[in-house]
Amino acid sequence: MKPIIEVENLTKKYNGGVTAVKEISFQVEQGEIFGFLGPNGAGKSTTIMMLNTLLSPTSGRARVAGFDVVEKPDQVRMSLGYISQDLAIDDILTGRENLYLQAGFYHLSRKKASERSKELLDLVALTERADDQVETYSGGMRKRLDIAAGLIHRPKVLFLDEPTLGLDIQTRHQIWDYINYLRKEMNMTFFLTTHYMDEADALCNRIAIIDKGIIKVIDSPASLKNQVRGEVVCIQFSETSEDKIADALPIISSLSIVENVKQRDSGCMAVVRDGDTAIPEIFRVIHSKGLKINSVTLKKPSLDEVYMAFTGKTLGNERESNGNTHRTVRT
Repeated sequence: MKPIIEVENLTKKYNGGVTAVKEISFQVEQGEIFGFLGPNGAGKSTTIMMLNTLLSPTSGRARVAGFDVVEKPDQVRMSLGYISQDLAIDDILTGRENLYLQAGFYHLSRKKASERSKELLDLVALTERADDQVETYSGGMRKRLDIAAGLIHRPKVLFLDEPTLGLDIQTRHQIWDYINYLRKEMNMTFFLTTHYMDEADALCNRIAIIDKGIIKVIDSPASLKNQVRGEVVCIQFSETSEDKIADALPIISSLSIVENVKQRDSGCMAVVRDGDTAIPEIFRVIHSKGLKINSVTLKKPSLDEVYMAFTGKTLGNERESNGNTHRTVRT
C-alpha cells in the first residue's frame, strides 16, 4: 500500500531569499499518527500549508491521498481535514448547527449531514448539549465540537495543530482517546503538531523533528529516546549570568564522562554515561567558574532531551511531566 502522504525534496523560498523549508522528504503511512515537532520558525507551519494547498512549493513534490498538492489541489482538500489551535466554530450557533454549516461547505446532502452530525455528537459526548448555543460551552466542549466539525466529511487525513493547547489535563486525555479511537476504528491518519512532549510520546507512532527548515530525525518515540544514551543531569544555577553559564559549558563538555551538554534557561543539561559518577565532577568544574548550584536533577532521557539534543532548544509552552522517574538534589 502506498503511503497516504509522500513528500519529496519539498522546498519553500519566500520573497527576499528566506528559505523556510529546505528539501525535506518523508512519508506518512495510512492509519499512522505522525508527530511534527520543531521550534518557532522551524518550518512546521510552512510545511503544513503546502500540504494543505494553501502555499505553493518552490520546488519538490508532495502528494496527499495520492493527489499532487499542486496539480490536484481540489482533490487534496476533499481528502483532508484541518483543525487549528484557534477554534473555527460559531459561538452564536448551536453545536448541531455548526456541524450542519460545515457539512454544507463540503456539499453534503441534508440526510448525510444529519446522520454524520448525530454520529459525531455522540462520539465527542455532546449529544445532550447539541441544541445549545456554543457560547454556553466550556473550553473543552468547544474543542471537541471543533474536532467533530473537522471530521464531518470523513477525511482520510486530519491535520491537528496544537489540538489540546490550553486545555485541562482531563480534557486533554479525552481528546487523546478520540484520536486513538478514530485511528483504530476508521483507519484515519493524523498529522499532529504539539508543544506537549507527553502528548507526542503517548499518541505518535513516529515523530519528525524539524529545525531551520531541515528535518533532523524521524523515528518512533521509543527509538528516539534510545538514541540519547546514558542519563541526563539537569543543573539549575543560583545566578543567571549568561556569560558565566556559557563559559562553564565547554569545561563541562570536556569531561570524558559527558556525552553532550546544552544551555537551558538559567542552567544546563548534560547527557552523561553514569550520573552518580558524573555529578561530583560536574560540581567541581562548575565551582571552578565561580557559579553556585541551586539544584541538580538526575533522570532517564525523555523526548524533552531528544528534542534538546537535535535542536538545542526547549519548547516554550508549559508542559506537564511525562512521568519519567527522577531525583532532585537541592544545594
